[in-house]
Amino acid sequence: MPPTIYIAITNHGFGHAARTASIARQLQKLLPSIKLILVTTAPRWLLECYIDGDFIYRQRGFDVGVVQADSLKMDLDATLVLWQGIRARQDEIIAEEVAFCQEHNVSLVFGDAPPLATLIAKKLGIPCWMSGNFGWDFICRDWGKEFSSIADWISDCYGQCDRLFRVPLHESMDRFPVIEDVGLTGGDPKYPLAEIQAKFNLNQPKSQTILLTFGGLSLDAIPYQNVSQFPDRQFITLDSHAPDLPNLVKVLDRSYRPVDFMPLCDRVVSKPGYSTYAEALKLEIPIVSLTRSGFAESEVILNGMQDYSYHQVISPDQFFTTNWEFLHQPLQPPRLNTKLAIDGNHSIASSIVEYLDNLSCYTWHGQSLRF
Repeated sequence: MPPTIYIAITNHGFGHAARTASIARQLQKLLPSIKLILVTTAPRWLLECYIDGDFIYRQRGFDVGVVQADSLKMDLDATLVLWQGIRARQDEIIAEEVAFCQEHNVSLVFGDAPPLATLIAKKLGIPCWMSGNFGWDFICRDWGKEFSSIADWISDCYGQCDRLFRVPLHESMDRFPVIEDVGLTGGDPKYPLAEIQAKFNLNQPKSQTILLTFGGLSLDAIPYQNVSQFPDRQFITLDSHAPDLPNLVKVLDRSYRPVDFMPLCDRVVSKPGYSTYAEALKLEIPIVSLTRSGFAESEVILNGMQDYSYHQVISPDQFFTTNWEFLHQPLQPPRLNTKLAIDGNHSIASSIVEYLDNLSCYTWHGQSLRF
């Protein structure tokens, strides 16, 4: 039987799926025989952008994250109702996933970071490892007393995690009993730059090229008309709803990702999000970021981004209601002289492979004993 890992990804946007799929890709490189089961509501095509080999796609969601209309607008009332529903159905969810994992002879549960993943693993009697820069209890607790019981329940689940790989730009995550700090995770460019330049007719120098990317949910009513204020610059977007403008390159082929264009850009204009930040930081591409209120992770990663990247922080008003005068202003240098480690994918995957390699089964009086 090939070693099998069950990878549960939080039901929130595309960033968690992208960074976890990057680890899964590294797993396949290090251990080609591994059987990957990816459990997520993110679309399969997104996972296939990161994972070259085969995997089992199980479309399930074990947490909520936050209900959003776009990458900035949240519906907390709907979010609370959905979290309460998952908590009420946890026994049913766990039983179904345990049966599935037993059928596939799963050896390790890995999560980013649905709380129920720890309980599924405990019921199976196998370890649960996780990676991330924040826990959903950290987010929920910041939303007030209505979310207190949900936050406590999530903290209790995280307390049963056997090993956390804590990536940079993180909150304390001190509810996890065992913490191992690793480098940045996320995708790496996978196409030759000359090929991308030719295919998308990117004829401006890097110093005049800007990538606009706002996550899987994008933003409502992006003021693309401001692109016309900068005819000497070239803008790139993966937003299929963007208008046709002379200096706006629209990437409609879903096999391409923002990280594939970053090396060709002078800066990335985005919103707070670990995956975009991490991919830009790994490539040392400056970041222009909107602020985001009401989501506790945002302040943490914004502060971290300013420590390690050339940057500019702008308000939503500066982005939505002006002519983007901020693009005329100089970038700020990183506040620290140190650099972040960028080997998170390899570090995590290597630890998983080492565990699976060392896992042995022996038969004693007709029983299978796993060590």
